[in-house]
Amino acid sequence: MYTSIPAFAAMWKMESDKTRAILNALTDASLGQAVGEGHRTIGRIAWHIVTTIPEMMAQTGLRFDGVASVDAPVPDSAEQIAEAYNRAATELLEQVQAQWRDEDLEVEDDLYGEKWKRGLTLAILLHHEIHHRGQLTVLMRQAGLPVPGAYGPAKEEWAAYGAEPPAV
Repeated sequence: MYTSIPAFAAMWKMESDKTRAILNALTDASLGQAVGEGHRTIGRIAWHIVTTIPEMMAQTGLRFDGVASVDAPVPDSAEQIAEAYNRAATELLEQVQAQWRDEDLEVEDDLYGEKWKRGLTLAILLHHEIHHRGQLTVLMRQAGLPVPGAYGPAKEEWAAYGAEPPAV
C-alpha cells in the first residue's frame, strides 16, 4: 500500500515505462495470439491493461478524458493500444499528483464489494498490470516476437551486455 504520492509516482513511472516497452513491441499480427483455444489473446490482455486504469480509478472519483472505457472493443492496431495506454498511464499520474495529497491515500472507497484505501487501490492497480505484463511476455514468445527485459535482460538482450544468454 502506498502512503505517499511521491513513492507511488516513482514506482508508476518505472513500471509504466516497462509496460510501454512491452506494448511497443507488439505487432498487429501478434494481437490474435492466445495460449490456446478459449483463452485471452495478446490484444485482449493488452487492452485489458489499458481499460483497467480508468475503470478501477473511476471508483476512487478520478475521471479520464479520451481514455477507452472497459466496454470499448479491442483495437486491431498494436499502435492504437500502445497510444491508449500511454494516455491512460500519463493521465493517471497527472490526476493523482494534482488531486490527491498523501493523506488522501488513507481514504476508503468501495471497490468490488470491499472497502479499499486509495493507497491500496494504487498498489493493486500496479500489481494487476505487472501480472498481465507477464502473461503478455509468454504470448509474445509464442508469437515469435522479441521480448523486452523488465527486471533484467531478456534472452535477446544478453548480447548487448557482451554475454551469452543463460543456459537452458
